[in-house]
Amino acid sequence: MQTETNKRGALEDIVVLDLTRVVAGPFCSSILGDMGAKVIKIERPKTGDDSRAYGPYVNGESAYFAMLNRSKYGITLNLQSEEGKKIFLEMVKKADVVLENYRPGVMDKLGLGYDKLKEVNDQIIYAAVSGFGSYGPYAMRPGYDILAQAMGGLMSLTGAKGGDPTRAGNAMGDILGGLNMTIGVLSALHARERLGHGQRIDVALVDSIVVSLENAFTRYWDTHKLYVRNGNAYAALAPYDSFRAKDGLCIIACGNQKLFEIFCNKVAEKPEWIADERFLTNVLRVEHMDELKELIEGWSKNYTVAEITDKALKAGVPSGPVYDLSQIVKDEHIAGAREMFPVVKHPVIGDMPVNGTAIKMMETMPHVTKAAPLLGQDNEKVYSALLGVTKEQLSEMEARGIV
Repeated sequence: MQTETNKRGALEDIVVLDLTRVVAGPFCSSILGDMGAKVIKIERPKTGDDSRAYGPYVNGESAYFAMLNRSKYGITLNLQSEEGKKIFLEMVKKADVVLENYRPGVMDKLGLGYDKLKEVNDQIIYAAVSGFGSYGPYAMRPGYDILAQAMGGLMSLTGAKGGDPTRAGNAMGDILGGLNMTIGVLSALHARERLGHGQRIDVALVDSIVVSLENAFTRYWDTHKLYVRNGNAYAALAPYDSFRAKDGLCIIACGNQKLFEIFCNKVAEKPEWIADERFLTNVLRVEHMDELKELIEGWSKNYTVAEITDKALKAGVPSGPVYDLSQIVKDEHIAGAREMFPVVKHPVIGDMPVNGTAIKMMETMPHVTKAAPLLGQDNEKVYSALLGVTKEQLSEMEARGIV
């Protein structure tokens, strides 16, 4: 909860030059901006970030772009022009972090790779996110979220029982890549205090998916058997799944033997399940999860989701509804107390709910500091404050296609 005592940002002394586009990089820079960093989003003149062309549109402006680029200043700069490169290097001298998500090698070809940037500012932290990272046989492949999910293994674990591998419903590869980029930047800022200089960070979307699969690989190394897709069930625990109720799906998550016994005794009131030889241990329950699910749904279909959740929670068994988006945005905890959908005033869109921050810091609470910028909205403000450029000089630069 934002209060007068925690309005200061944890990163308010940090300047970030953000060259990223679409999802992974902008997600990272939005987190840094919410934490108080001065994030300067640098876009191509006239066209800008690719995602400005992505719907949905509100009043002719991309809400997709606006969601991922809040808490940033926006300027334009032509990095393919010699003058644009010189301007960028002058900005690097006054920055702490540079973010980019071009294909590996693009910044080097422009003469703006890490080796060049550290010549003008050895404190600079240079973070790049790409599909497959900056080295290895696949480094030069183009990379998108769906490729990361496919080649990182997430799709192989996801889908209905007996169905095909399925992409997660959101851009999970991009989001995880953005989170890992953020973690890298924050770690490098801390390490800089000890090392006395910055460093380069290399994040791959496919690596981010691979590391997120936790014990899926542990099971594979142990058995050398491939995972069998099984809907919402979890290969390590049972019952730990969604179950059909009168009016929808309800989650019941028994993470240990004690919870299973409480569920049987106090929630389902089926103590005989505990003594069933198929369900004596968690390992056995996983082996017989289909039979167990059939029994549980024979009970759960007689109750509403709310009734099951209420009874389970009163007994201490983790349970909850499977929400759709319309329910999430009205939830008293998520949307209310946790403030996950703050409203910002966009200059074109108007009042716009955006996704809040999941990181709650009690003394330097992250929060959305400003709406996403229009293309080049802050050219005058940023170039004047950072480089002392006058209005006349800016107009002349604009006429020559530099900004």
